[in-house]
Amino acid sequence: MRSGRDIDLTTDALPAETKRLVSGWADSVWSQGERFGTIGCRTDGWDFEITTHRAEAYDPDSRKPEVVFSEVIEADLSRRDFTVNAMALALPEPVLIDPFDGAADLAAGRLRTPLAPESSFSDDPLRMLRAARFIAGYGLVPDDELVAAVRSMASRLSIVSAERIRDEFDKLLVVEDPSPGLLFLADTGLIDEFLPEFSRMRLEQDPIHRHKDVLTHTIAVVANTRPERIVRLSALYHDVGKPKTRAIGESGVSFHHHEVVGARMTRERMKALKYSTDDIDAVSRLVFLHLRFHTYQMGWTDSAVRRFVRDAGDLLPQLIELTRCDCTTRNERKAETLRRRMDELEERITELRAREELEAIRPDLDGTEVMEHLELRPGRDVGRALNFLMELRLEEGPLGPEEARRRLDLWWAQQRSGQSSGERSSQNSGQGDAQD
Repeated sequence: MRSGRDIDLTTDALPAETKRLVSGWADSVWSQGERFGTIGCRTDGWDFEITTHRAEAYDPDSRKPEVVFSEVIEADLSRRDFTVNAMALALPEPVLIDPFDGAADLAAGRLRTPLAPESSFSDDPLRMLRAARFIAGYGLVPDDELVAAVRSMASRLSIVSAERIRDEFDKLLVVEDPSPGLLFLADTGLIDEFLPEFSRMRLEQDPIHRHKDVLTHTIAVVANTRPERIVRLSALYHDVGKPKTRAIGESGVSFHHHEVVGARMTRERMKALKYSTDDIDAVSRLVFLHLRFHTYQMGWTDSAVRRFVRDAGDLLPQLIELTRCDCTTRNERKAETLRRRMDELEERITELRAREELEAIRPDLDGTEVMEHLELRPGRDVGRALNFLMELRLEEGPLGPEEARRRLDLWWAQQRSGQSSGERSSQNSGQGDAQD
């Protein structure tokens, strides 16, 4: 059972009448949803949304419902998404109104629509996507008619805005185990309408040894991660680049640079779904970095740890979570090896944190200090000098200002020497051209 301090009410009173009735009783009243029949109010810490009985339907070519009010509760309930949501309690004496046997469906773990599913999904096509969340979040099993309707009407989702699709899909991803819902979306083809890359991952990672396909692995990784939206999104997209990079050679199957391709694909798809810039940056960066852990085969040097932490930035906890959960092998020895290496990495991070400010890695000198020491003006050489100092910081840890200046002098002398040689070479080349 889920509880909260918000209550949905429905009434035969029109919105203007509802607003008049609650104005003297509620602490605050809002009417942004009045055109759709909803008046909101808050009193004593409780939020109420009071909606006039309605019967609404989408025009075939419209993204917004046309609202028609009704005088009877049964008409209102008939327009709800599923029978388990098409129940009401009449007040003040609680009397269950259940014209579509929602209580029986809830007890049986069955997912049905109040009207024929074709009619319900035509009214609001987003309900087809919402079905996936109910399947995964409440353990409900869709009836055959509902599944058939989603398969035949999947293209109808195209009239729903990207923002509504994104928000509903995010709700599915953060249920405890979204696997049944994701499989439902893939099996019915509904996910192809807004995330076609997902179904394309249904290919064997290794056709010779018949390892689990990329889609099955991806769903398992999503389920393994904690129900945090950014982590779940990164798990969903982490192998999205594999179909485009899959190659089969003498040594078997490979997916070279799939993290690079996948990060680009992630960014493009999330933009299409109208995610925020912060969300897109975070998820695509996690996709790009999800193999970084595996590049350190010979143990964690201080330099390797610094670079890992620097590249992950504030996403370090999420990257570690994704890396751990990316292991879905049934080979216990292989899984134990990965766990041990991850434990070693986290121990090394803890050790270095005790000695260094890992989360704020920066050169030992800032730009102003570099310009003063080398007598430079702002420009490309200052940036090159700071990059040199950053590489020193990553490789050797904090040097201190005095040692950093000494190293900087040596580097700058080499740069100046190289420039002088280049200038002489260019002059000689120019003289030769003139003589020719």
